[in-house]
Amino acid sequence: MIQRAAPAYIRKLFGSSSPHLQVECRYYTAQVATSLRPSVYSDDEECPVVDWDKLGFGFMPTDYMYITKSCDVAGNFEQGQLNRYVNIQLSPSAGVLNYGQGLFEGTKAYRQDNGGLSLFRPRENAIRMQIGAERMCMPYPSTDQFVDAVKQTALANKRWIPPSGKGSLYIRPLLFGSGSILGLAPAPEYTFLVYACPVGNYFKEGTAPLNLYVDEDFHRASRGGAGGVKSITNYAPVLRAIRNARERGFSDVLYLDSVNKRYIEEVSSCNIFLVKGRVISTPIACGTILEGVTRKSIMDIAIDLGYQVEERLIEADELISADEVFCTGTAVGVAPVGSITYKGQRIEYKIKSELVCKKLYSTLVGIQKGHIEDKRDWIVDIE
Repeated sequence: MIQRAAPAYIRKLFGSSSPHLQVECRYYTAQVATSLRPSVYSDDEECPVVDWDKLGFGFMPTDYMYITKSCDVAGNFEQGQLNRYVNIQLSPSAGVLNYGQGLFEGTKAYRQDNGGLSLFRPRENAIRMQIGAERMCMPYPSTDQFVDAVKQTALANKRWIPPSGKGSLYIRPLLFGSGSILGLAPAPEYTFLVYACPVGNYFKEGTAPLNLYVDEDFHRASRGGAGGVKSITNYAPVLRAIRNARERGFSDVLYLDSVNKRYIEEVSSCNIFLVKGRVISTPIACGTILEGVTRKSIMDIAIDLGYQVEERLIEADELISADEVFCTGTAVGVAPVGSITYKGQRIEYKIKSELVCKKLYSTLVGIQKGHIEDKRDWIVDIE
């Protein structure tokens, strides 16, 4: 079973009467992208010189990016197109530079064992961007346009998708205020851009267990803020906390709620889960926690495997009695936690072969690679 409370603002935003889901947008389809192969996909058969065995989570420029703009009153986006990956021109007075009006998403393209290429739940990323755009007063691409842009970007850069088992192609959609603005107000123009980069493990530890530090001084988000959406403004403020933790030998920071300073929320770039017997718990998303696509997928998989899943307030003191702790995220995947340091006490967790998180991650990867039946239509085949 799962105990879950859907945030009211999501129900309100995506109710059947919401006018925002009816916006018509013009865009290239995947079929049109395929027809562009003679010019746009000319490099497809040339393998890049990359040591896939040493692939980390660092930037590596690929061939193409997708870009479109919205500059009319209705917020419609122009017909998008694939361009060579280059630097973009941006006014010093752009809304994103002056007031941080921007969002980003993260999804991945995978090379399956049979050679096919696929995406994992890109519609969820599209919907999350729409929620964030509403919060940040921005127009947004339709779900179909978003997914099609991701498909085009993946296909245009398919030679950069690592061999099966060596990594994935991380795809980064961006939505930001590119129009000039001086006073505090929404920008007059917006850009939707998608680029991609081959990646391996997110943390330098690779697949080794993470060592987290509970920071009681810095907070990732506060009530009424934008912590529940993937705003660019959520990330720079935690850089100092991460730097401080890594200088002391920790992998990352686990943040507490900013009001009571007693409930855990999330790690800098991923969600967190606790395991106690057959119960898997994760902090409830109530506006300060980003609802990750991997988080949601792991919860569904856990239910299928017979676990009880809870979304609730979790006190930091519960870390002491947990059997197991793990993190989830698109970039991170599913990562076991080896220790958490809280109030000067180092809490260590036994890392064994039969970890619950390994079972969950194995199932997730099996679905992504086509080894396990995709019963929920999570996989979107693109070639």
